[in-house]
Amino acid sequence: MTTLLHRMLRAALLDVNLYEEVEADRRATGQAAAAVVLSSVAAGVGGLTQHGAWPIAWYTLAALASWWIWAYVAYWIGTRLLPGPTTRADSGELLRTIGFSSAPGVLRILAIFHPIAMVAFVASTIWMLVAMVIAVRQALDYAGTARALVVCAIGFPIYASTLAVAMLLLGPWPL
Repeated sequence: MTTLLHRMLRAALLDVNLYEEVEADRRATGQAAAAVVLSSVAAGVGGLTQHGAWPIAWYTLAALASWWIWAYVAYWIGTRLLPGPTTRADSGELLRTIGFSSAPGVLRILAIFHPIAMVAFVASTIWMLVAMVIAVRQALDYAGTARALVVCAIGFPIYASTLAVAMLLLGPWPL
């Protein structure tokens, strides 16, 4: 557990070396899934005052599904549409790096405090997006950030729409 929390902290701090480390560590896929689960549970807990406890499971399932979809979409875009000269990746590398990019999402637990709910949710989502760009850049071995930004710009709406549908089906958030 210490390794998971330490890796999540490094991921949230946008440590490029962490993303390289988990890209190469095939055993880190479970940890990446755990990071996604912790982030989504935090979002569910953040919604407790509005919806009660059942959204925790709902957000967790939606986050896991969107993580998987996002990784495969990013893999396809990054390796088929926009490969760089040094791009070599498999879907597992993207699952691991993108999973850890959800680490800032644990701050969504702060949405339980209604006065800061909107700020906590928006700030953590933007932070996660920045981490995703780094995760994609490292997993796809891009020399620069621009190509990773484009991959995320194309793929993020698909990821976000999965979560948006989950939120819409749940009902209005207390923001």
